[in-house]
Amino acid sequence: MGSGTGVNEAERTSDQGRLTRAKRNAVAELLRISPIADELAARFADRGHRLYLVGGSVRDALLGRLSPDLDFTTDARPQQVQRVLAGWAEAVWDTGIEFGTVGAARHGNTLEITTFRAESYDRVRRHPEVAFGDTIEGDLVRRDFTVNAMAIELSTKTFVDPHNGLEALAQRTLDTPATPEESFADDPLRMLRAARFVAQLGFEPAPRVVAAMTDMSGEIARITAERVQAELSKLLLGIAPRRGIELMVDTGLADQVLPEVPGMRLAIDEHHQHKDVYQHSLTVLDQAIDLETTHEPKLEPDLVLRLAALLHDIGKPATRRFEPGGGVSFHHHEVVGAKLARKRLRALRYPKDVVSDVSQLVFLHLRFHGYGKGEWTDSAVRRYVTDAGPLLPRLHKLVRADSTTRNKRKAIALQRAYDDLEQRIARIEQEEDLARVRPDLDGNEIMRILGIEPGPLVGKAWKHLKEVRLDRGPLEHDEAVAELRSWAAEQGIEPPR
Repeated sequence: MGSGTGVNEAERTSDQGRLTRAKRNAVAELLRISPIADELAARFADRGHRLYLVGGSVRDALLGRLSPDLDFTTDARPQQVQRVLAGWAEAVWDTGIEFGTVGAARHGNTLEITTFRAESYDRVRRHPEVAFGDTIEGDLVRRDFTVNAMAIELSTKTFVDPHNGLEALAQRTLDTPATPEESFADDPLRMLRAARFVAQLGFEPAPRVVAAMTDMSGEIARITAERVQAELSKLLLGIAPRRGIELMVDTGLADQVLPEVPGMRLAIDEHHQHKDVYQHSLTVLDQAIDLETTHEPKLEPDLVLRLAALLHDIGKPATRRFEPGGGVSFHHHEVVGAKLARKRLRALRYPKDVVSDVSQLVFLHLRFHGYGKGEWTDSAVRRYVTDAGPLLPRLHKLVRADSTTRNKRKAIALQRAYDDLEQRIARIEQEEDLARVRPDLDGNEIMRILGIEPGPLVGKAWKHLKEVRLDRGPLEHDEAVAELRSWAAEQGIEPPR
């Protein structure tokens, strides 16, 4: 009994410490933005209106990470807000005015000011039927989570927290102001946002939130692919995307949004042991994140690398074969996986370059395993570099992250083999310009030597010479001409003398 009491006391002490830090953070952050906030609050007060810092801005202030993008709410109607901002803001825009939001910019800050809302949802489509409210309490109860349902009245610096958001923030708990069923029925995207906050902020969802997500996961189908993709990308770019993905899978949300990921949970029987593909992929994701800043000082999280790490083995379920003797094979899973990744990312409306890059990384991730003990020829190394192109730094990280074996000797051998490959790439790059592998003769020279006009035949000759270049490295000019003439003879072409 004493032990349990001690744990509870420790938890209370820890929560109290986080509360104290949160309050200090909020004071410091408010002082930092006070020139903007105080000026704006005074302008609203002069016209008989109240202005509140609200939602994510209050949460981030309490966490000590307030950005220049500030969210406010007010009892003033949108047209009144526009009049308040006139002559003060450096720019004003009304793209969200039908939902009660007016945007503005001043001194490097982006401000969004939204009239108190009391809208209702038809629970068929995402968009609310907008109705303006008259109280801050009515506005806060319609927000997604209690940690986003806090406000600060800026004229008096009064803290408004009717749903105990500060306590939830201290405990790192994600809960809803209304019941989660009511909140998610109003806007199913909030379920995916819950997973995103778990990944971004390290919060734990309340049990009732998890239960509602599980019961209502199918409702996410009401949300457009573009909005789902935006939330999924934010989740993957968070500090702990694995936790967000696990919540999506555990609640069934991933079955609706990214079904290939839970599809990697392959049944493993006692006679056909193999690595759990789903857990392996999550570990690869973690390890890829750890490697993000190697090779290049990239400070921002890498969405393409993280997507490729998560999806690199999604072709395995479709290619699994049980072999004689109890083995399991996944032949050509990289080919199938690349196609599946391309199809899923297109369905989620990802940009073309993201779709192309991720699917190419999935396709190439297994290539290294043919490297063995370093018996690749220089030609094979050139092809590896050429096929990867600008994705080579990401491919290095993905391949290294893909080693999750618990056999230390095997893990060390794999890493040493890849070290050797990278060293060979560096050596060949010093000797040859691998980043710009071209045939030793350009198109004009090919046409002149063969006596042909522009057309498909020039492209075929160019491609042949590039293959020779990859196989044999740079050729002397006379060697390249002789190779071209030899190829032309095989094609039945008689070049002029």
